[in-house]
Amino acid sequence: MSKDILLWDETLFKNAEVLEIDHIPEHFAYRDNQLQAIKYSLKPVINGTNPINCLISGPPGTGKTTAVMKIYNEIQEYVDDVIFLKVNCQIDSTRFAVISRIYKQVTGVTPPTSGVSFRSLFDKTMESLVENDSRLVLTLDDINYLFYENHADEVMYSLLRAHEHYPGVKIGVIAVVSDTGAFYQFDTKVTSVFLPEEIEFPRYEYSELQGIIDDRIKNAFYPDVIPAEVRDHIVQYVDNLGDLRIGIDLLKRAGLNAEKRASRFVTRDDVDNAYESSKLLHICRSIRSLNSNEKNLLRLIVDNNNIYAGNLYKSFHEATEHGYTYFYKLINRLYAARHIDVEFSGQGKRGRSRLIKLKTSPSDILKCLEK
Repeated sequence: MSKDILLWDETLFKNAEVLEIDHIPEHFAYRDNQLQAIKYSLKPVINGTNPINCLISGPPGTGKTTAVMKIYNEIQEYVDDVIFLKVNCQIDSTRFAVISRIYKQVTGVTPPTSGVSFRSLFDKTMESLVENDSRLVLTLDDINYLFYENHADEVMYSLLRAHEHYPGVKIGVIAVVSDTGAFYQFDTKVTSVFLPEEIEFPRYEYSELQGIIDDRIKNAFYPDVIPAEVRDHIVQYVDNLGDLRIGIDLLKRAGLNAEKRASRFVTRDDVDNAYESSKLLHICRSIRSLNSNEKNLLRLIVDNNNIYAGNLYKSFHEATEHGYTYFYKLINRLYAARHIDVEFSGQGKRGRSRLIKLKTSPSDILKCLEK
């Protein structure tokens, strides 16, 4: 039997857990300054006081959430009266969903899904914090998703001013913004009390991506499973897409593809085949977070790719009766989620007519919309 054939009871993976998206690496490279800034902001909780609020920004897949969770884990060892919570605003994208998640973490009770107001849940959450003498450090991850229905300001204002209505409440907020090209601005009533430490996570350089992927390979696979040229092929995919999470998923899927072939080595073909699945998974995960009107608008764009914004609005208005302001908000949401491009066409009044077109293939979008 060839030595290149993987036996049925053998595996290429030394530690597959390293390739899970939520894995927090022991060595978190190229983010020392950001980690120190987050640690400095949260350090006051060790001494019983409020942390400094943070505003963390950067493109998707640049380590923002991982950095916060890493510091969470470090500080948790020193305090036992602090509740550390991360709310994924891409999933919990309304003010009620956010407070429901906080309420469950603080009280240990799952709230009803209807028949109770935001204010009622908020009151009970704050009262529980006071009664149990607990403090809350809350990360609103991907808070940009709260802006789409104008919930961000109310959630932030309620949390940041809670101590005025509930003496003894201590809350620190970390707002994480995925900078996808859209601009998000809090209301002045929020900024006047938020006063955050601003921490930027820039896109990884090619050499940094190479180092990170190298580290995951060394920890996840046995030696020589992924040749250098295959590693560089993966890094090139990640560099083009700008999202490290896709590269980690590619490593896992490419390894599984090689095992399926009973090969002791991962090839470029294994990576290319994995990319098709990984890309679709990434698109579908994003589309699942859209509301019904956003999905309907995306379907209209699929049916009429490369369409002028004015014509698209007419079709959308006829189907939903929503006005242009709401339509414009949905366009910004789809653009921020990287489903569409919006370009000035050079046509129309002053050449400002906008052309709407998909960033990915219509067939991939349709597959996800129909799931």
